[in-house]
Order: sequence, then structure tokens, then C-alpha cells
Amino acid sequence: MNSTACSSLIGDGHQLCFASNAFPFYYSPKPRLLNGVSDVMLTVISPVVAYWSLSLIFHALDMSTWKWLDKYRLHDSKEVKSRNLATRSQVIWAVILQQAIQTALGIIWLEEETQHRVLHTEDLGRLAVIIKPFLSPIVGDSMKPVLLMRVTEVVYWWAIPGVQLLTAMFIIDTWQYFLHRLMHNNKFLYKQFHSWHHRLYVPYAFGSLYNHPLEGFLLDTLGALIAEKVTGMSTRQAMFLFTFSTLKTVDDHCGYSLPWDPLQMLTGNNADYHDIHHQAIGIKSNFAQPFFIHWDTLLGTRMTREDIERRRQKQDLKSQ
Repeated sequence: MNSTACSSLIGDGHQLCFASNAFPFYYSPKPRLLNGVSDVMLTVISPVVAYWSLSLIFHALDMSTWKWLDKYRLHDSKEVKSRNLATRSQVIWAVILQQAIQTALGIIWLEEETQHRVLHTEDLGRLAVIIKPFLSPIVGDSMKPVLLMRVTEVVYWWAIPGVQLLTAMFIIDTWQYFLHRLMHNNKFLYKQFHSWHHRLYVPYAFGSLYNHPLEGFLLDTLGALIAEKVTGMSTRQAMFLFTFSTLKTVDDHCGYSLPWDPLQMLTGNNADYHDIHHQAIGIKSNFAQPFFIHWDTLLGTRMTREDIERRRQKQDLKSQ
């Protein structure tokens, strides 16, 4: 049985009565998602668990002898062993160090929501006051309160969090594109820092966070924290953002072009796209990561497999 809380703030004598315990599927009113574990701790642990869980799945595929996988592999296993300059143990220890740094910083940065909001009716009422002047010219003065309530609920529970997420993704992409590009264009920065990551000429899943510790902090950790702060996300929204971006980063380095991989279906920024960047021919291209490719497209640094083929054909013609 739903309880309701009413608001008469809309100024026309009508009351809006929002159900105080009606939530979308993704929301939990519990003070803690997991009993005995604070949301802050869960937020910093979830990306680490996600990283190694997905990495182990791709590692199992790497170690498998399934022939049907060959057509989806971007490189064969012999190429990984012969061309990469960092051992797997070096990669693992470097990733653990970066994750330790990001975990410690996350605990310091994030705030524990000790008074977790179970009742959202006051916020819904205030939002309805803002929405009403925009909705009235569309539906007329005879607008029924129930319509305003439904629109308000959609905006509150779906539109606003959706905009926050997309904005955070845009901020992360912007931060990483320009810093990543700077790391390549500045010889000192590349030699001292970013060259670590490119020791993996042929990337694989659990090498996605193989970076110099300072670069890992600046490029990955700090950019995500800034995005969380600018967009005003709750701790649980940050949990989703950090975990999702981690899964996307691992998938972008997995070494497979899988047609049924949902993370590779989202945008054109996928494992095949980023693999080009790790090759000599594309090392000054495809800086965008981890979500979209708009900065590469707008600033002329995008390279496709077709571009590579055209370059090779031109080189073949010149050599004839």
C-alpha cells in the first residue's frame, strides 16, 4: 500500500500527491545497498571487482583453443608474446598500484550520505513548480494535475540522472582526449609517462590500466572524480559511473571485435577503434576514450581500418 505526500506549491489550488514509496527499478531506499558495507566503500571497490572480473573472462578466452573465436581476435596470442615489451607480472603489479591509489583517493573524495533520502516528495513538488510553466503552453490551461505529476516523475527519476550521466561521460571523454593527445605530442611526457602504456603494442584486457602511476592518477582517476563532482552525482550514481567506465576501458583493450558485445555496440569507440591507436600507423590518431569519438572526428584525429588500407595502397603504388 503506497503512502502519499501532497504539495500545493503549483499555485492554482490543486494539490500534487506523490507516492512516497514508489521508486523506479534502479533505486533502493535502503541506507546501504549492502548490509555492513558503506556506499562509499562499495563505490571504490566495485570498479576494482568489475575490472578483474571482466579481465578474467577475456583472459579465459585468450587461453582457450576455440577455433570459432579466431575470426573475432584482433591479434593472435603469438603476436602478443612477441611484440609486447612488458611482462604480465609487471602489468599486474602496475595495475594493482593504480587501483590502490584510486581507491584511497576515492575514500577521501567521496562523502558518505549519512541521511540517505528515502522521501523524495519535497524535491518532486519543487520540480513540478519549475516544470509547470513550460508544460502549460503545450497542453493548455486545462492541464490535469496527474499529467504534471507524471511528467515531473519522469524528469526527476529519468531525465535528470540521464543528463548527469551523459554530461559526466562527456567530461571524462574531454579530459582524457586532450590530456591523452598532449601525452603523445609532448616528447617529454610521452617518454617519461605515456610510453609505459604503449609497451603493450598489442593490448589485452587486464593491461587496460597499465600506466605510469602519475599518468594513471591524472588521466583516469582525477578525470572521473572531476566529472562526478561537476555533475553533482550522488554516491550511488558515482558508483555506476566509475564501474561502467571501468568495464568500458577493459573492453576497449580486450583484443576482440565481438558483434554481440553490448559495450562494443554502444558507440564507435570500441576495441577495434582503440587497437588502431596502439599500432605504429595509428599512434597519433584515435585519442578519444573511453566512450565516444566526437573529439577525434571534430579535430581530425580519427583513423579507421579503411584509412589504413588506403594508406597502404598508396605506399604500394609508390613502391612500384
